Amino acid sequence: MKTGHVPLTHLFLVFILYLFIYPSNQQNEPQICKRCSGILQNDSFVGQFCFSFAGRIAGRCCLQNETRDPQRITGLDLSNCSLTHIDNLQDASGASIIDLSLNPIINMSDSLFEGFRNLSYLILPADMACPGGNSSWDKVEISEGQRFCEGQRSMCNQPGKMSVNCPEYSRCGPYGPGFFECNCGDNYHGYKCLREGEFPFFQVFGSLGASTFVLSLLLWVTQRRKAKSP
Repeated sequence: MKTGHVPLTHLFLVFILYLFIYPSNQQNEPQICKRCSGILQNDSFVGQFCFSFAGRIAGRCCLQNETRDPQRITGLDLSNCSLTHIDNLQDASGASIIDLSLNPIINMSDSLFEGFRNLSYLILPADMACPGGNSSWDKVEISEGQRFCEGQRSMCNQPGKMSVNCPEYSRCGPYGPGFFECNCGDNYHGYKCLREGEFPFFQVFGSLGASTFVLSLLLWVTQRRKAKSP
């Protein structure tokens, strides 16, 4: 028996799989990056940010230039896109800068930026208020028809405001401008963080996985019988 020899057919199959799988994982950009025509301009606010942090431009987005998370949006530019309503930006929830200026936006939901922990720079039309109010930002100013909201503040224990109440054994954490979340402390989990000890991942997800497998097998067998019967 010969050793160390890989058949050409195997190499050909690997090459075909590479052609199909690699581009789909690396070149597809999030849909929100295509919401407006054109590409991110280098002289825009988001473009300058992207250049400073060596990001990768995809449509109207600046993507994180790392192999571990190549689709993560760090900057989003939807300025001058004739947008009147903006109802979902969750694909860009990890962004540090978002530009929505020069749009005839009628209104925005108060919860639009809920979960945007990393957002530190937001540019809006001048007639729109910064989400969470001015107290949710270190600096708010209007210039050339644009409102700049800079430096997101944590809502946890802000001076001059009522302290945020989180359950015992939990701690407050930022969750976007004007929002907060309560995270269970170490060794606590469950409703209002009242359960002590590590969360039983293997017991919960192990039994859930087994149940799902049995149910899927059952459905497959029953459907197969129906397909065979005349």
